[in-house]
Amino acid sequence: MQKNDLITLEITEINNLGAGVGKCEDGRVVFVHGAVTGDRVEARVIKVNKNFLVARPERILNPSPWRLPEGEAFCHAPAACGGCVYRHITYAHELELKQSYVKHAFIKAGLPDVEVEAVQTTGKLCGYRNKAQYPFGRNKKGICVGFYAAKSHTLIPSDACPMQPKLFSEVAAWVCRHAERAGWTVYDEETRKGLLRHLYLRYGEGTDQLMVCLVLNGKFLPDARPFIDGLTAAFPQTVSVMLNFNTKNTNVVLGEEYRLLFGTPYIEDTLCGKTFRISPQSFYQVNHDGAELLYTLAAERTGMSGQGTLLDLYCGIGSIGLSMAERAERLVGIEIVESAVQCARENAARNGVHNAVFSCGDASDAEKLLDAAEREHGRIDADVVILDPPRKGSTPELITYLCHTRKPPRIVYVSCDPDTLARDCALFRRLGYEIGVVTPVDMFPRTGHVETVVLLSRKDVHERIKFDVNVEDLIK
Repeated sequence: MQKNDLITLEITEINNLGAGVGKCEDGRVVFVHGAVTGDRVEARVIKVNKNFLVARPERILNPSPWRLPEGEAFCHAPAACGGCVYRHITYAHELELKQSYVKHAFIKAGLPDVEVEAVQTTGKLCGYRNKAQYPFGRNKKGICVGFYAAKSHTLIPSDACPMQPKLFSEVAAWVCRHAERAGWTVYDEETRKGLLRHLYLRYGEGTDQLMVCLVLNGKFLPDARPFIDGLTAAFPQTVSVMLNFNTKNTNVVLGEEYRLLFGTPYIEDTLCGKTFRISPQSFYQVNHDGAELLYTLAAERTGMSGQGTLLDLYCGIGSIGLSMAERAERLVGIEIVESAVQCARENAARNGVHNAVFSCGDASDAEKLLDAAEREHGRIDADVVILDPPRKGSTPELITYLCHTRKPPRIVYVSCDPDTLARDCALFRRLGYEIGVVTPVDMFPRTGHVETVVLLSRKDVHERIKFDVNVEDLIK
């Protein structure tokens, strides 16, 4: 088998990167982006590896029953964009795939008995993202924005992504026209010259507040006043215009320094009945309605009804803990980023939540995680712990510390990566916790990502197997 060979394949499955999977005559696996489970395709080999091949579809010989008809395509951007990897399949099949993805993650982790429910969804497929970062570029029409093609820095011009709200498309188009008229330059990665790097937008769906931030390769925006006046006149919902400065030779979008040009250095949004202040660097769920669904499910898993202590680790600006604060007698939030801790405190005060305290703590240093909080607020004996770690999941050290030292009766784990969730759940089981029903939530429709929430319950002490835990062995 060589590059450019044509092969005919039966597609037997599709992975979470949007690639159909089949096998060629010699038994090697073939990945075909854009192919769907049940398709019979003619594909051209574009990469040959000892163990697998990569091909692109040339013709769909027999379409899958799960393939969307041509006229019902979710997005019309070039396939190289790679954003909505499930844009060519029915949504019902997408939900089945995501449930299967979570199930297989637990099977791989040695937990085939764990029950995984059907994926919960709001049903909203378009315009659900409240945050966008568009790289600037140039095409025949002048300055444009778009998205980088998968695994490259080749810009695909597009200001009309169906996952973004229509407002973002209108703002992006306006900014590009203004930048062209103003004579602003666009950053070039090879020469490292040019002013405009990215357009960064955030939107409060519950408040109709918009933040517009220009990421600059420099420290100054020429003729800023006409830009501010024109932007706020065209989009009255703009309450914040910011500059971010990033002069480094890096793939990281945002630099560390911000400057306010207009309004406030934040927007506000309402979520689960609470109002949250969102700065440009704050973590905030990108799907407003999906976050309300996820947080409601997590709150139900706590089993709390106004009593006990709720410990929210990785709390960020406090959104998940504050959304369920009325269920607890006391809420304690821990977060490593000091500015986020301050934000969480302000959010608590803004919402009249008087039973919440927030402190700095590093989840990677488990033994000292609660030191600052306990010095200030006394002993913390959590009845329920909320774990909402980053994509890499939690750590064996923190899990062992929670299970052996703190021993909370219940832990509600919210995860954005089924593989790291399953890995961590396997360790929790070894340390004496039962794994409840896993509920996936489709926070990112048309992509391969899925959130999950699960309750971990501590077994009765008499039922637990006594053993010594060596953390180094667990890491291995």
